[in-house]
Amino acid sequence: MTIFVAIAFVACVMPDTPGGIQPTRALRLPIEIPLLALALLLLPRRMAIGVAVLSTTVVFCLLLLKIGDLAVLSAFQRRFNPYLDLKMIFDGWNLLSGSVGTFTAAVSIGGAVASLAALVLAFSWACIRITNLSDQVRKTAVAVFALLLVAGVVLQAANVRAGADAVAQLRVADYLGERLSSVARSVADIRAFESELHEDAGYPAGAPSFDRIKGRDLILVFIESYGRSAIEDPRYSPLIGPRLEGVERQLSEAGFASASGWTRSPTVAGLSWLAHGTLLSGLWTDSQARYDRLMTSDRPSLNRMFRDSGWRTVAVMPAITMDWPEAAYYGYDEILAAKDLGYRGKPFNWVTMPDQYTLSAFESLARSPARDAGVPVMAEIALISSHAPWTPIPRLVDWNSVGDGAIFDGQAESGDPPAVVWADQDRVRRHYIATIDYALETLGSYISHFGRDAVFVVLGDHQPAALITGPDASRSVPIHIVSRDRALVDSFKADGFSIGMTPSPQAPEPSMDRMRDVLISRFGGGQVD
Repeated sequence: MTIFVAIAFVACVMPDTPGGIQPTRALRLPIEIPLLALALLLLPRRMAIGVAVLSTTVVFCLLLLKIGDLAVLSAFQRRFNPYLDLKMIFDGWNLLSGSVGTFTAAVSIGGAVASLAALVLAFSWACIRITNLSDQVRKTAVAVFALLLVAGVVLQAANVRAGADAVAQLRVADYLGERLSSVARSVADIRAFESELHEDAGYPAGAPSFDRIKGRDLILVFIESYGRSAIEDPRYSPLIGPRLEGVERQLSEAGFASASGWTRSPTVAGLSWLAHGTLLSGLWTDSQARYDRLMTSDRPSLNRMFRDSGWRTVAVMPAITMDWPEAAYYGYDEILAAKDLGYRGKPFNWVTMPDQYTLSAFESLARSPARDAGVPVMAEIALISSHAPWTPIPRLVDWNSVGDGAIFDGQAESGDPPAVVWADQDRVRRHYIATIDYALETLGSYISHFGRDAVFVVLGDHQPAALITGPDASRSVPIHIVSRDRALVDSFKADGFSIGMTPSPQAPEPSMDRMRDVLISRFGGGQVD
């Protein structure tokens, strides 16, 4: 009986939000517990066994959903959705194993799964035991649980009339019903997305010409976890504000103009591919289910548009270490994944190579051959040095010394491991912003050294986790346009951009899918509707 009550109590009162983790929750009485106990005690044994099986399933669902809520809310600031999130288990394994090692990750996950399984099995056993109690013990148990049920109903009614938080609660059905509704809403959302894909398939008005930048390289760079908070949060602005000013001066001295604004990302704290898919497709792709459907559609990506207009399209993806079937959607002529970039240095924990090496390899492997062939490049580059776990922190070296990346070995072996850094939240934040600073410094140096007549679009993929930003942070990320074509850069002022590398705090925050239309229009010399 004790095991039954304990596990049922944990499942019912366990919080489903990080803010709900409070000692006072232990003072609540879930009315479901006496109701379930009385059903097991009073129903005929065959029916009671059925109730035991059903209640065990409910307890498993409660524990799984609440653990999922706590994890997903902490990471992505939204609730766990089985329909959308179960597909991401493999991606979570890759990140965890890359950060703490395969053995530690396997032990951690194995321990969590074993603990959950043990709780569920123990609860099932306890339920069966209740159906087999002796008559005398059964009578006593019925009296106790009946008294608890009456007390719970009275307390709940009293609190409802007083408008106070209920000490006694009946919430399980509502909670599970809402979660089932969220799955139904997600299914409906995918159906609506299907309609958008069918409406926008192909080139209804012909492929864009991009005459405004004809013959020039377009280099689209996503900086990992580079969000609005990096610029405006008072914990980070003393470092990033001067860095952006310094990059702006460096670019200006090299003959480049710049303009900056904001754009709202479809994701936060991870799932970077949703941001890539949203910007390049022009469709809001804020879930894995939407992304999976987009990847099988005929909706032309921005990459494909450039390829059809005469550019050689290249993807530079240092984080891709396995097969990448989704690449077929984008329409790349060449894919430079981790194994194709020729890095011979040591990894920076999960980060396969520092950003400086990624840009150096792009220059030698993609831009130089295309330039020799007289073909402009449209490149999509992911810079990942600012990806968690943010240790060790890379440092910029002389570009002529980059070579095969072995020069970075000393940096890769420096600093403390993630387990040590992540034991101190303030230290994690310092490491995070230091990697953003490095990414901006490296990119500014690359453009000033190798930019030539290229046009650069630089933006964050998403904000980092709430651990870094705090709760309820904006989902916007900075976006920068850099080119020696000052008239082109100035044209973005009509879209809310400010001249320079620092966006205006008052600038609009258009969604990332909308930003594709802005780029197509400006690069074609037209106006945005």
